[in-house]
Amino acid sequence: MKGTMLRGLRQGLHVTWALGKVIFPITLLVTILQYTPILPWLMTKLEPVMGLLGLSGEAAVPLVLGNALNLYAGIAAIVSFDFTVKEVFIMALMLSFSHNLFIESTVASKVGVSWWLISGIRLGLALMSAVVINIVWQGGSESAQYGMISSANVMLDGWTDIILHGLQTAVIAVLQLALIVIPLMIVMQFLREKGWLHQWSNHLSPFTRMLGMDKNASMTLVAGLTIGLAYGAGLMIQAVKEDGVSRRDMYLALIFLVSCHAVVEDTLIFIPLGIPVWPLLLIRLITAIILTMLVAVFWQRKPKHQYRDRKEQEHVHTYNSF
Repeated sequence: MKGTMLRGLRQGLHVTWALGKVIFPITLLVTILQYTPILPWLMTKLEPVMGLLGLSGEAAVPLVLGNALNLYAGIAAIVSFDFTVKEVFIMALMLSFSHNLFIESTVASKVGVSWWLISGIRLGLALMSAVVINIVWQGGSESAQYGMISSANVMLDGWTDIILHGLQTAVIAVLQLALIVIPLMIVMQFLREKGWLHQWSNHLSPFTRMLGMDKNASMTLVAGLTIGLAYGAGLMIQAVKEDGVSRRDMYLALIFLVSCHAVVEDTLIFIPLGIPVWPLLLIRLITAIILTMLVAVFWQRKPKHQYRDRKEQEHVHTYNSF
Protein backbone atom coordinates (compact mmCIF):
# COMPACT_ATOMS: atom_id res chain seq x y z
CA MET A 1 0.00 0.00 0.00
CA LYS A 2 2.73 2.45 0.99
CA GLY A 3 4.77 1.55 -2.09
CA THR A 4 1.75 2.12 -4.33
CA MET A 5 1.14 5.56 -2.82
CA LEU A 6 4.79 6.52 -3.23
CA ARG A 7 4.80 5.41 -6.86
CA GLY A 8 1.57 7.33 -7.48
CA LEU A 9 2.93 10.41 -5.68
CA ARG A 10 6.14 10.28 -7.73
CA GLN A 11 4.12 10.00 -10.94
CA GLY A 12 1.83 12.83 -9.84
CA LEU A 13 4.73 15.16 -9.06
CA HIS A 14 6.36 14.32 -12.38
CA VAL A 15 3.16 15.10 -14.31
CA THR A 16 2.52 18.28 -12.31
CA TRP A 17 6.03 19.51 -13.09
CA ALA A 18 5.66 18.69 -16.81
CA LEU A 19 2.27 20.40 -17.11
CA GLY A 20 3.11 23.24 -14.73
CA LYS A 21 5.97 24.32 -17.01
CA VAL A 22 3.32 24.95 -19.66
CA ILE A 23 0.49 26.32 -17.54
CA PHE A 24 2.51 28.83 -15.46
CA PRO A 25 4.05 30.95 -18.27
CA ILE A 26 0.94 30.94 -20.46
CA THR A 27 -1.34 31.91 -17.56
CA LEU A 28 1.07 34.66 -16.52
CA LEU A 29 1.35 36.05 -20.06
CA VAL A 30 -2.36 36.04 -20.87
CA THR A 31 -3.31 37.49 -17.47
CA ILE A 32 -0.94 40.40 -18.03
CA LEU A 33 -2.08 40.89 -21.64
CA GLN A 34 -5.69 41.49 -20.62
CA TYR A 35 -4.55 44.70 -18.86
CA THR A 36 -2.71 45.96 -21.96
CA PRO A 37 -4.11 47.46 -25.21
CA ILE A 38 -3.41 44.18 -27.06
CA LEU A 39 -6.58 42.27 -26.15
CA PRO A 40 -8.89 45.30 -26.69
CA TRP A 41 -7.22 45.81 -30.09
CA LEU A 42 -7.85 42.17 -30.97
CA MET A 43 -11.49 42.45 -29.91
CA THR A 44 -11.93 45.48 -32.17
CA LYS A 45 -10.51 43.57 -35.14
CA LEU A 46 -12.93 40.69 -34.54
CA GLU A 47 -16.08 42.82 -34.40
CA PRO A 48 -16.82 42.61 -38.19
CA VAL A 49 -16.71 38.80 -37.99
CA MET A 50 -19.27 38.68 -35.17
CA GLY A 51 -22.13 39.62 -37.52
CA LEU A 52 -21.50 36.49 -39.61
CA LEU A 53 -21.98 34.38 -36.48
CA GLY A 54 -25.22 36.07 -35.44
CA LEU A 55 -23.52 38.04 -32.69
CA SER A 56 -23.14 41.72 -31.87
CA GLY A 57 -19.73 43.38 -31.75
CA GLU A 58 -19.58 43.16 -27.96
CA ALA A 59 -19.51 39.36 -28.21
CA ALA A 60 -15.85 39.60 -29.23
CA VAL A 61 -14.99 40.41 -25.60
CA PRO A 62 -16.20 37.17 -23.94
CA LEU A 63 -15.03 35.06 -26.89
CA VAL A 64 -11.48 36.40 -26.76
CA LEU A 65 -11.27 36.20 -22.96
CA GLY A 66 -12.82 32.73 -22.89
CA ASN A 67 -10.40 31.41 -25.50
CA ALA A 68 -7.37 33.15 -24.02
CA LEU A 69 -8.19 32.39 -20.37
CA ASN A 70 -11.04 30.05 -19.40
CA LEU A 71 -14.80 29.63 -19.29
CA TYR A 72 -15.10 31.65 -16.09
CA ALA A 73 -13.47 34.67 -17.72
CA GLY A 74 -15.78 34.31 -20.72
CA ILE A 75 -18.89 34.08 -18.55
CA ALA A 76 -17.80 37.07 -16.45
CA ALA A 77 -17.53 39.06 -19.69
CA ILE A 78 -20.92 37.83 -20.96
CA VAL A 79 -22.77 39.14 -17.91
CA SER A 80 -21.13 42.53 -18.41
CA PHE A 81 -23.25 43.12 -21.54
CA ASP A 82 -26.89 42.82 -22.55
CA PHE A 83 -27.18 39.90 -24.97
CA THR A 84 -30.15 37.97 -26.31
CA VAL A 85 -30.76 34.34 -25.33
CA LYS A 86 -29.71 33.27 -28.82
CA GLU A 87 -26.44 35.20 -28.61
CA VAL A 88 -25.64 33.75 -25.17
CA PHE A 89 -26.37 30.21 -26.43
CA ILE A 90 -24.13 30.69 -29.47
CA MET A 91 -21.29 32.04 -27.32
CA ALA A 92 -21.75 29.22 -24.78
CA LEU A 93 -21.55 26.62 -27.57
CA MET A 94 -18.49 28.26 -29.11
CA LEU A 95 -16.70 28.50 -25.76
CA SER A 96 -17.60 24.88 -24.98
CA PHE A 97 -15.60 23.86 -28.02
CA SER A 98 -12.70 26.32 -27.78
CA HIS A 99 -12.15 27.70 -24.28
CA ASN A 100 -8.75 28.00 -22.59
CA LEU A 101 -7.28 27.36 -26.01
CA PHE A 102 -3.59 28.00 -25.36
CA ILE A 103 -3.20 25.95 -22.18
CA GLU A 104 -5.51 23.02 -22.96
CA SER A 105 -4.27 22.58 -26.52
CA THR A 106 -0.61 22.86 -25.47
CA VAL A 107 -1.03 20.42 -22.60
CA ALA A 108 -2.94 17.97 -24.79
CA SER A 109 -0.19 18.16 -27.41
CA LYS A 110 2.21 16.71 -24.81
CA VAL A 111 0.93 13.25 -25.76
CA GLY A 112 2.30 13.72 -29.27
CA VAL A 113 -0.72 15.14 -31.11
CA SER A 114 -0.13 18.30 -33.15
CA TRP A 115 -1.01 21.55 -31.35
CA TRP A 116 -2.21 23.02 -34.64
CA LEU A 117 -4.53 20.07 -35.25
CA ILE A 118 -6.06 20.32 -31.78
CA SER A 119 -6.51 24.09 -31.97
CA GLY A 120 -7.77 23.96 -35.55
CA ILE A 121 -10.45 21.40 -34.72
CA ARG A 122 -11.62 23.35 -31.68
CA LEU A 123 -11.81 26.69 -33.49
CA GLY A 124 -13.36 25.09 -36.58
CA LEU A 125 -16.10 23.44 -34.52
CA ALA A 126 -16.75 26.68 -32.65
CA LEU A 127 -17.18 28.71 -35.84
CA MET A 128 -19.19 26.03 -37.64
CA SER A 129 -21.57 25.54 -34.71
CA ALA A 130 -22.18 29.30 -34.46
CA VAL A 131 -23.04 29.58 -38.17
CA VAL A 132 -25.40 26.57 -38.04
CA ILE A 133 -27.22 27.73 -34.88
CA ASN A 134 -27.57 31.23 -36.31
CA ILE A 135 -29.19 29.85 -39.47
CA VAL A 136 -31.34 27.13 -37.91
CA TRP A 137 -32.60 28.86 -34.76
CA GLN A 138 -34.94 31.71 -35.59
CA GLY A 139 -36.01 32.40 -31.99
CA GLY A 140 -34.18 33.48 -28.85
CA SER A 141 -34.54 37.20 -29.49
CA GLU A 142 -35.55 37.99 -25.91
CA SER A 143 -32.99 39.43 -23.53
CA ALA A 144 -31.00 36.91 -21.49
CA GLN A 145 -31.61 36.84 -17.75
CA TYR A 146 -28.39 36.12 -15.85
CA GLY A 147 -29.97 35.40 -12.46
CA MET A 148 -27.69 35.76 -9.43
CA ILE A 149 -24.44 35.76 -11.38
CA SER A 150 -22.42 38.97 -11.57
CA SER A 151 -19.10 40.07 -12.93
CA ALA A 152 -16.23 41.23 -10.77
CA ASN A 153 -13.40 43.17 -12.33
CA VAL A 154 -10.07 43.37 -10.52
CA MET A 155 -8.86 46.97 -10.35
CA LEU A 156 -5.09 47.18 -10.53
CA ASP A 157 -2.87 50.23 -10.28
CA GLY A 158 0.38 50.14 -12.24
CA TRP A 159 2.57 47.45 -13.76
CA THR A 160 3.72 46.17 -10.38
CA ASP A 161 0.16 45.25 -9.38
CA ILE A 162 -0.51 43.75 -12.81
CA ILE A 163 2.62 41.55 -12.72
CA LEU A 164 1.95 40.48 -9.12
CA HIS A 165 -1.63 39.63 -10.05
CA GLY A 166 -0.36 37.62 -13.02
CA LEU A 167 2.12 35.72 -10.86
CA GLN A 168 -0.55 35.03 -8.25
CA THR A 169 -2.97 33.75 -10.89
CA ALA A 170 -0.30 31.53 -12.45
CA VAL A 171 0.77 30.07 -9.09
CA ILE A 172 -2.83 29.35 -8.14
CA ALA A 173 -3.36 27.65 -11.50
CA VAL A 174 -0.39 25.33 -10.91
CA LEU A 175 -1.41 24.63 -7.29
CA GLN A 176 -4.92 23.80 -8.44
CA LEU A 177 -3.42 21.48 -11.01
CA ALA A 178 -1.30 19.75 -8.34
CA LEU A 179 -4.25 19.36 -5.94
CA ILE A 180 -6.16 17.53 -8.66
CA VAL A 181 -3.45 15.64 -10.51
CA ILE A 182 -1.40 14.24 -7.58
CA PRO A 183 -4.31 12.57 -5.71
CA LEU A 184 -5.68 11.40 -9.05
CA MET A 185 -2.40 9.75 -10.04
CA ILE A 186 -2.17 8.03 -6.62
CA VAL A 187 -5.69 6.66 -7.04
CA MET A 188 -4.99 5.59 -10.62
CA GLN A 189 -1.78 3.85 -9.53
CA PHE A 190 -3.74 1.93 -6.91
CA LEU A 191 -6.46 0.98 -9.41
CA ARG A 192 -3.88 -0.03 -11.97
CA GLU A 193 -1.95 -2.32 -9.60
CA LYS A 194 -5.20 -3.89 -8.34
CA GLY A 195 -6.21 -4.66 -11.95
CA TRP A 196 -9.42 -2.63 -11.76
CA LEU A 197 -8.46 -0.36 -14.65
CA HIS A 198 -8.30 -3.39 -16.89
CA GLN A 199 -11.81 -4.37 -15.83
CA TRP A 200 -13.14 -0.87 -16.51
CA SER A 201 -11.50 -0.91 -19.92
CA ASN A 202 -13.34 -4.12 -20.70
CA HIS A 203 -16.68 -2.57 -19.73
CA LEU A 204 -16.01 0.52 -21.84
CA SER A 205 -14.63 -1.38 -24.81
CA PRO A 206 -17.95 -1.36 -26.79
CA PHE A 207 -17.94 2.46 -26.74
CA THR A 208 -14.26 2.81 -27.65
CA ARG A 209 -14.68 0.18 -30.36
CA MET A 210 -17.64 2.13 -31.77
CA LEU A 211 -15.33 5.14 -32.03
CA GLY A 212 -12.71 3.04 -33.83
CA MET A 213 -10.26 2.68 -30.91
CA ASP A 214 -8.86 -0.22 -28.88
CA LYS A 215 -10.11 -0.66 -25.31
CA ASN A 216 -6.80 0.54 -23.81
CA ALA A 217 -7.80 4.08 -24.83
CA SER A 218 -10.87 3.98 -22.57
CA MET A 219 -9.22 5.56 -19.52
CA THR A 220 -7.99 8.43 -21.67
CA LEU A 221 -11.58 9.09 -22.71
CA VAL A 222 -12.87 8.82 -19.14
CA ALA A 223 -10.25 11.25 -17.85
CA GLY A 224 -10.97 13.85 -20.52
CA LEU A 225 -14.75 13.51 -20.27
CA THR A 226 -14.82 13.92 -16.50
CA ILE A 227 -12.01 16.30 -15.54
CA GLY A 228 -11.13 17.95 -18.86
CA LEU A 229 -8.12 18.22 -21.13
CA ALA A 230 -5.74 20.11 -18.86
CA TYR A 231 -6.21 17.97 -15.74
CA GLY A 232 -6.81 14.77 -17.69
CA ALA A 233 -3.56 15.19 -19.62
CA GLY A 234 -1.67 13.45 -16.83
CA LEU A 235 -3.65 10.26 -17.38
CA MET A 236 -3.28 10.62 -21.14
CA ILE A 237 0.49 10.89 -20.88
CA GLN A 238 0.59 7.87 -18.58
CA ALA A 239 -1.69 5.91 -20.93
CA VAL A 240 0.68 6.46 -23.83
CA LYS A 241 3.66 5.27 -21.77
CA GLU A 242 2.14 2.35 -19.83
CA ASP A 243 -1.07 1.20 -21.53
CA GLY A 244 0.35 0.93 -25.02
CA VAL A 245 -2.15 3.33 -26.61
CA SER A 246 -1.25 3.59 -30.29
CA ARG A 247 -0.60 6.85 -32.11
CA ARG A 248 -3.79 6.41 -34.15
CA ASP A 249 -5.95 5.74 -31.08
CA MET A 250 -4.46 8.71 -29.22
CA TYR A 251 -5.28 10.97 -32.17
CA LEU A 252 -8.85 9.64 -32.23
CA ALA A 253 -9.18 10.06 -28.46
CA LEU A 254 -7.95 13.65 -28.61
CA ILE A 255 -10.25 14.43 -31.55
CA PHE A 256 -13.16 13.16 -29.47
CA LEU A 257 -12.08 15.03 -26.34
CA VAL A 258 -11.37 18.39 -27.96
CA SER A 259 -15.01 18.26 -29.10
CA CYS A 260 -16.46 17.01 -25.82
CA HIS A 261 -14.47 17.15 -22.57
CA ALA A 262 -15.33 17.95 -18.93
CA VAL A 263 -18.96 17.44 -19.92
CA VAL A 264 -20.41 17.89 -16.42
CA GLU A 265 -18.54 21.02 -15.31
CA ASP A 266 -18.50 22.72 -18.71
CA THR A 267 -22.26 22.19 -19.08
CA LEU A 268 -23.43 23.10 -15.57
CA ILE A 269 -21.36 26.27 -15.55
CA PHE A 270 -23.70 27.84 -18.13
CA ILE A 271 -26.91 27.27 -16.16
CA PRO A 272 -26.78 30.72 -14.43
CA LEU A 273 -26.82 32.36 -17.86
CA GLY A 274 -30.42 31.26 -18.38
CA ILE A 275 -29.89 29.16 -21.51
CA PRO A 276 -31.00 25.56 -22.25
CA VAL A 277 -28.03 23.37 -21.31
CA TRP A 278 -29.32 19.98 -22.48
CA PRO A 279 -29.10 20.96 -26.17
CA LEU A 280 -25.61 22.31 -25.42
CA LEU A 281 -24.52 18.93 -24.02
CA LEU A 282 -26.15 16.89 -26.79
CA ILE A 283 -24.63 19.01 -29.56
CA ARG A 284 -21.14 18.54 -28.10
CA LEU A 285 -21.56 14.81 -27.53
CA ILE A 286 -23.11 14.04 -30.93
CA THR A 287 -20.52 16.17 -32.71
CA ALA A 288 -17.67 14.37 -30.93
CA ILE A 289 -19.04 10.92 -31.75
CA ILE A 290 -19.73 11.65 -35.42
CA LEU A 291 -16.42 13.45 -36.01
CA THR A 292 -14.36 10.71 -34.33
CA MET A 293 -16.17 7.92 -36.20
CA LEU A 294 -15.64 9.69 -39.53
CA VAL A 295 -11.92 10.11 -38.90
CA ALA A 296 -11.67 6.47 -37.78
CA VAL A 297 -13.35 5.29 -41.01
CA PHE A 298 -10.96 7.26 -43.21
CA TRP A 299 -7.95 6.37 -41.04
CA GLN A 300 -8.26 2.60 -41.23
CA ARG A 301 -6.17 0.49 -38.91
CA LYS A 302 -3.50 -1.43 -40.84
CA PRO A 303 -4.10 -5.21 -40.59
CA LYS A 304 -1.56 -7.14 -38.56
CA HIS A 305 -0.73 -9.51 -41.42
CA GLN A 306 0.62 -6.53 -43.39
CA TYR A 307 3.18 -5.90 -40.68
CA ARG A 308 4.07 -9.62 -40.66
CA ASP A 309 4.50 -9.72 -44.44
CA ARG A 310 6.66 -6.61 -44.34
CA LYS A 311 8.86 -8.12 -41.61
CA GLU A 312 9.29 -11.30 -43.64
CA GLN A 313 10.25 -9.29 -46.73
CA GLU A 314 12.80 -7.32 -44.72
CA HIS A 315 14.25 -10.57 -43.37
CA VAL A 316 14.51 -12.11 -46.85
CA HIS A 317 16.14 -8.96 -48.17
CA THR A 318 18.65 -8.99 -45.33
CA TYR A 319 19.44 -12.66 -45.89
CA ASN A 320 19.99 -12.21 -49.62
CA SER A 321 22.17 -9.19 -49.13
CA PHE A 322 24.71 -11.40 -47.42
